[in-house]
Amino acid sequence: MIPPKPVARPDKVSLWRYMKLFRADILSAQPARLYRAWMAEFRTPFFRSYLCNDPALVRRVLNERPDDFPKSNRIGEGLRPLLGNSVFVTNGEVWKRQRRIIDPAFEGGRVKSTFPAMVAAGQAMAARMRPGVQDIEPEMSHAAADVIFRTLFSIPIEHAIAAEVFDQFRAYQRAQPILNLAAFLPLPRWFPRFHSRQTKATAARIRGLIRELTEGRAAQILAGTAPKDLATKIMTTPDPVTGEVFGTEEMIDQVAIFFLAGHETSASALGWALYLLAMDQRVQDRVAQEARGADFGAMGGLKFSRDVFREALRLYPPVPMMVRENACPEEFRGRRVRPGGQVVLSPWHLHRHERIWDRPDEFDPDRWQTEAGKGCAREAFIPFSSGARVCPGAGFAMVEGPLLLAMMVRDFRFELVAGKVPVPVAHLTVRARDGIWLDVKPR
Repeated sequence: MIPPKPVARPDKVSLWRYMKLFRADILSAQPARLYRAWMAEFRTPFFRSYLCNDPALVRRVLNERPDDFPKSNRIGEGLRPLLGNSVFVTNGEVWKRQRRIIDPAFEGGRVKSTFPAMVAAGQAMAARMRPGVQDIEPEMSHAAADVIFRTLFSIPIEHAIAAEVFDQFRAYQRAQPILNLAAFLPLPRWFPRFHSRQTKATAARIRGLIRELTEGRAAQILAGTAPKDLATKIMTTPDPVTGEVFGTEEMIDQVAIFFLAGHETSASALGWALYLLAMDQRVQDRVAQEARGADFGAMGGLKFSRDVFREALRLYPPVPMMVRENACPEEFRGRRVRPGGQVVLSPWHLHRHERIWDRPDEFDPDRWQTEAGKGCAREAFIPFSSGARVCPGAGFAMVEGPLLLAMMVRDFRFELVAGKVPVPVAHLTVRARDGIWLDVKPR
């Protein structure tokens, strides 16, 4: 079986119709030909965008010359009320300083220390799961949020502040479109950004709750009673260049993006992974068999589960598109690109590209055991970006995802529900328009 993808729009629609489609759902707004094109140019009265599917161009932008292609402010405009000046939206020296402080917390040894918290979250998830037909996405969100709070602040999702952050974030998702007007218009910094009153109020409430956690942890650090979790590591790591540590406001910004990126993206990937396993019971049984013999405490024996999770990230990358802006004159495949052009790198199209992958729309975890080539085009697999701006939590996610997936499939069987075919749409991440409905049965 081939999992669904959005029905792409016809190649020719009016600009305003395209903008309306783009705002409503960035995936179905794109023309079908982009799954074969190496590059495409989009023109508006205000800017030009260049979608790059050529792996050589992707390497140039992300790996070879990242400073010449800073992150575009357009996509981040809608998230600033929540994320402030976090590492997700900054560029240049500010971003480099932030990464120097954040990255040590996610090095291999430090991620290993989070294993017990991840296992505890997985056990709690399995205990909450109830048999029956249900939308699996809310439970995946709950489980992923639990992992974040346990590993970051050593508290479970049931903690009063953690639970309220989770509830408020769900309200923020419902109120926040993927793009606001500033994504289309070259507005000056002083111009109002048209965030709704509800969006701003919810973001302020989330940040207030994060402030409580951050200030509480700062007091524990001063008293010498702070647990040795990710928050403590980040808050006590000085910048090796300046010797400075994050202040309270900076830490609030970073915690906001850790929660957004670490919870929302993992929940998206887990939901789609379970749907793919429900489509292929043979593959699901292989995961269950592997899980029964795994040592979760040591994160050992989950090789096939990791390949399943990787294949879910290929077919349904949580962040479907990334936007950079060229800072100097460029030439892409013989086409001149003026400074200020919006360079779009689309994992959604790159991961399903017909000229890069064999059977690009098919779910086949075994492709990751083959040699590099069209069956497994690793150079065209960028769910966490690549190069200097690769997601600092990529290694964390590739431990968390296979672990939670294996723990669920070990205890439960997931089956498709007739008439409930999920349609992927992009909001903050790639989610199903009406949920991912599965029939959950105990094993």
